[in-house]
Amino acid sequence: MLTPQSPRTTNADPAELGKFDAVAARFWDPQGEFRPLHLLNPVRAGYVAGRVPLARSRVLDVGCGGGLLAEALARAGATVTGIDLAPGMIEAARLHAAESALAIDYRVAAAEELARATPGAFDVVTCMEMLEHVPEPAAMVATLATLARPGGALFVSTLNRNLRSFLQAIVAGEYLLRLLPRGTHEYERLIRPSELARWARAAGLTLIELRGIELNPFSGHAALSGSVAVNYLAHFTRRDAAQ
Repeated sequence: MLTPQSPRTTNADPAELGKFDAVAARFWDPQGEFRPLHLLNPVRAGYVAGRVPLARSRVLDVGCGGGLLAEALARAGATVTGIDLAPGMIEAARLHAAESALAIDYRVAAAEELARATPGAFDVVTCMEMLEHVPEPAAMVATLATLARPGGALFVSTLNRNLRSFLQAIVAGEYLLRLLPRGTHEYERLIRPSELARWARAAGLTLIELRGIELNPFSGHAALSGSVAVNYLAHFTRRDAAQ
């Protein structure tokens, strides 16, 4: 039986968890603090569905929040487990899944805990907009790799670290346009694609593709892009032990 661990003993920042837990009740408001995630979610879900077969696949969504991606993947036929260390988010996810008649296994649990209990248990692992919020992102990448079966897929989305991302995601997104609550992102925690790729190689992962995601805050249009200057998606596979 898995039991929730204290965030202080896992790769998590209690202050970061608190920020998201405080607004969990408004997660499913498409015009609220999480509006950008609502706009980006179809692009992310479509990206995953277009690269791996989801029907009857075992999928783990790490840092699932209120369940936006988890629900989309479940609707595509996957057997989905969603984990998060913010209890309020898991409560919001469970309530919305029940209202939507979706059978998703939501747990207040740490990725490290699940990796120790069931390594290699999932065909697909997703981790969207979480790496930039943990104290040790390289260690989290290694944990995510452990959770995927050999030959399985890992999908990560995060924010690049450069002047453009600082101006667009933090200055404009949080302070000028107020698309996100102020303080959602800290520039020093943003992750360059080269850093993510290096951590992934060390964890036994092979990079398949990098794609940018662009969001027009005025029209609400989101789409994949060839530029990874701000938001980007990475698709990895876990190498077999023999490789």
